[in-house]
Amino acid sequence: MQNSIQSKRFVIRKSLIGKNQIIEVTFKNGKQFTYNHDKAYELMKDKLDTMNCFIKYKSYTSSTSVPTVLRNNDVM
Repeated sequence: MQNSIQSKRFVIRKSLIGKNQIIEVTFKNGKQFTYNHDKAYELMKDKLDTMNCFIKYKSYTSSTSVPTVLRNNDVM
């Protein structure tokens, strides 16, 4: 199995695109979500490319939940 990143928030970073990185996030409420960064990025790409945080800081994070667009999709 490849290395995975443990995180306390959902994150998409430009620096991780193309690395096929697995991210395991555990939110403060105890809920866990594991996803393939590249698959999540592909599903969110159109929206991310217009978001100020992604343009300015080259990343998108959420400390409370998984983005709605990913909830019912296979991102592994």
